Amino acid sequence: MTPQPDSRGFENLALELEQRREQHLYRRRRLLQSPQQPRLRCDGRDLLAFCSNDYLGLANHPKVIESMQRAASRYGVGGGASHLVIGHSEPHHALEEALADFTGRERVLLFSSGYMANMGVITALLDKRDGVFQDRLNHASLIDGGLLCGARFQRYLHNDVDSLCSKLDASTAQRKLVVTDGIFSMDGDLAPLPALALACSQRNAWLMVDDAHGFGFLGASGGGCAEHFCMEQSQLPVLVGTLGKGFGTAGAFVAGSEALIETLIQHARSYIYTTSMPPAVAAATLDSLQLLKEEGWRRAQLAQLIARFREGAEALGLELMDSSTPIQPIVIGDARQAMAISEQLEATGILVTAIRPPTVPRGTARLRVTLSASHSDEDVDRLLEALSSSCKGRGLTDE
Repeated sequence: MTPQPDSRGFENLALELEQRREQHLYRRRRLLQSPQQPRLRCDGRDLLAFCSNDYLGLANHPKVIESMQRAASRYGVGGGASHLVIGHSEPHHALEEALADFTGRERVLLFSSGYMANMGVITALLDKRDGVFQDRLNHASLIDGGLLCGARFQRYLHNDVDSLCSKLDASTAQRKLVVTDGIFSMDGDLAPLPALALACSQRNAWLMVDDAHGFGFLGASGGGCAEHFCMEQSQLPVLVGTLGKGFGTAGAFVAGSEALIETLIQHARSYIYTTSMPPAVAAATLDSLQLLKEEGWRRAQLAQLIARFREGAEALGLELMDSSTPIQPIVIGDARQAMAISEQLEATGILVTAIRPPTVPRGTARLRVTLSASHSDEDVDRLLEALSSSCKGRGLTDE
């Protein structure tokens, strides 16, 4: 008699999902029905959004759209194969060279996503003889790469160089890789990269920085954390960036030495065994890169909006985190209350995402406000007014 599938496991899954709902931790997808921009249409409603990572407002820029359309007509839509088979097209190559020049690194390698870039780098560089040292608040893709690479995995206290040094000093690993976000995605604060680089140099360790949220905003030309801190390739040998945030397109890249990039081409499984990004996306990114570098007013506008928001939020008595970046979390604490405020804001036509465990530590649920150069002063003032109304009476504002 043929055994019948046991459905009890799926019943257990359903129970676990219901528990998440009861704990106000259930995640759901929203349906975007317009371009990515501050005023958008979502789930059938027109909303003013403060939850996108399109920091410079390039995701819907006419020049970027036109470039993608033109390249799609010439190169088609799909990459067709992995880079190492026949998927490495002229736009891919041109973008890698342009990004290498932009970052001041010898070479750049494109990946299909930031997650794949981080996983690919860490697993290509390390094995069981090595050690990987990560900030406690690193992005999930960095954590997963560290867990899968086989090296001894250690986490140091957030932005605590002394904590890192003590772990490096005690390590007997063959290779030591220190991994950190440049800007932390849920807190918005910067890593102390010069101090981390010095610690690595003194202890024969490599420094890897995922600067997903820094490119476009930080630096005189938008070159991110490396430009902001004036760090050369020798100080920051592994630099990762994503293209779906400040650049407004999609994909990711790793910048570094000739030896690093060639090693990744030979050993990074998430590069070797996946289809290349659409050539048209690479072509569009070439134009968004030019806009990012040349239109400094976008960074100036964004910095002014951040200052305006922080001044207004602090006047209301809201608990902000130590962030000077477009990521401006408002700490609520309780997940239920964070969800309630997010829903109340949406009822007034404003979209702000509530971030809850396990994305952030238990007891630190927050509203993750993100600002874009496409927002206006009036948009920020409207958000502050709505926050004042939604948080009043909840013990979160000065009444």
